[in-house]
Amino acid sequence: MEAFWISLVVIFVAELGDKSQLMAMTFATRFRAWPVLTGITIATTVVHLVSVGVGGLAGDLLPTTAITVVAGLAFLGFALWTLRGDELTEEEAGKAQRTVRSAIIAVTVAFFLAELGDKTMLATITLATRNGWFGTWIGSTVGMVAADALAILVGRMLGRHLPERIIRYGAAAAFAVFGVILLIEGLLA
Repeated sequence: MEAFWISLVVIFVAELGDKSQLMAMTFATRFRAWPVLTGITIATTVVHLVSVGVGGLAGDLLPTTAITVVAGLAFLGFALWTLRGDELTEEEAGKAQRTVRSAIIAVTVAFFLAELGDKTMLATITLATRNGWFGTWIGSTVGMVAADALAILVGRMLGRHLPERIIRYGAAAAFAVFGVILLIEGLLA
């Protein structure tokens, strides 16, 4: 239980103001809350499982430079996709289940890429070297999902008060900024 609580608190605090929390807020302005939270939970669960595995075996096995560059390029792609915008026809609006599935996939992929080599992943690896892997995995996952759920609430509240065009441009700009930052980090590492 000690590993769970330590990991929950450390990762919750580390996630506050992190780029993935800002992503959660951005996604929440475009999609319903539960698909965003589902995508975040799936990505976080997998990334943190990998993190505790790496932390339990060794300290630095992932080629973080290459992963960071690929994530940066993916974020630039997300920016372009967001700028293009998604318009629903009446026929498409009737296919809500497919839209939900697409939102979950988009959020899962974006969060998975964003978290690889991120400070919360590195913190989880570090915590796993000193604490039990299972408690660290569950605690870090719960801490991150809780912090991002807070961002989703804020994103949903903002989304109700802003025009869709401003949200689209803001989301595209956020993805572009994250992409450029990740590319710079990866190329300078």
